[in-house]
Amino acid sequence: MEHDEIIENVKNSIIQMQGVGNTLLLNEEDREIIRELEKKADEMTLMGLGRGDNKGVKAVLKNDVIFAFTTNMNFCWPEGPNVILMHDGCVVGQDVDDEAKLEEVKTCKDKLVIGNIVIYDTSVLKKMDVKNNPLIVVLPPKPCADVEAVDKVCNVVLASPSPPSDEYLKEKMGLENLHGTGTFLLGFDFDCSCN
Repeated sequence: MEHDEIIENVKNSIIQMQGVGNTLLLNEEDREIIRELEKKADEMTLMGLGRGDNKGVKAVLKNDVIFAFTTNMNFCWPEGPNVILMHDGCVVGQDVDDEAKLEEVKTCKDKLVIGNIVIYDTSVLKKMDVKNNPLIVVLPPKPCADVEAVDKVCNVVLASPSPPSDEYLKEKMGLENLHGTGTFLLGFDFDCSCN
């Protein structure tokens, strides 16, 4: 199977996912622009908590092929956590999708809920120094079963880009930045048996 055919099969798989709109195959220039945008985004303070570490996008940028695609409110986010808070190498919080669990956590005196983010131990907030020892907001790489099922692909990685990369991708696709729309990056490698 030729690489072009594999790329087309992956594109078709992405388009068939619920809540997906446009797709865009990224080129080398796009990779470099996103790499720089993500580097700058990692240095910014996120949610007033600390700096970022978008491990998902970093993993995608290592793949042979990268697609960007837009999503709407019908898109099913990968199973969580999609945001992990780290401090001194330890997980100290994460996003929680379960409403009942969030309500339960809100009753715990030593935990803090910000939107759907739970900080497990509020004493971490007193210990941290935003300038010298901040929380690290990690956006982990995620799997994508729909694309993993495509023949002759491997190392499939799904990632949520930072707001600057999201804006760049929407602009590149000629789309407005509307409420409820987002972007994802999906990378994959050609299976060794393709060669």
